[in-house]
Amino acid sequence: MISEEEMQIWHRWKSSYTTIFGRVVKDMFEQTGLSEGDFGILDRLDLYGKGKLRQKELADSMDWTKSRLSHHLTRMEKRGLILREPLEAERGVQVVTTSAGKSALNNARPVVSMAIREHFLELLTEQDIDSINNLAERAKAKS
Repeated sequence: MISEEEMQIWHRWKSSYTTIFGRVVKDMFEQTGLSEGDFGILDRLDLYGKGKLRQKELADSMDWTKSRLSHHLTRMEKRGLILREPLEAERGVQVVTTSAGKSALNNARPVVSMAIREHFLELLTEQDIDSINNLAERAKAKS
C-alpha cells in the first residue's frame, strides 16, 4: 500500500502532465488545425521515414492498434495530408506524407515548440531540470 501523501504526489504528477500536454495540444490545434494524432503521424513519417513508412511501422511507433491508426489515416487522407500506397513487392501499405501534410507539419513545429516553451520549459528551474533528467534515467534503467 502507498500512503495518502504518496497518492497525492502521484495525482499531482499525472494532473500536471495532463494540464501541460493539454495546453500544448490546444495551442497547436487552435493555430494549425492539427490534432495530436495528426501531428504525431506527420512527425513520425518525417523523422523515421523521411516522409514514408509502412503502416505497421507507423502503428508500432505510435503504440496504436492497426484499427485506430487506419481510422485516423482515413481522416487524414480525406484532408489531403497523407496517401496510402500498396507495397507491390510485399504485403502491406506504405503511408506517405503529401506536400500539404509536409506544409502542415512545417507550420505546426514552431507552434508546438513555442507552446512547449511557454507551458512547460519556462516553469522549470535548473533543479527541476536535474530532477526530471535523474528521474527519467532511473525509470529507463528500471525498465
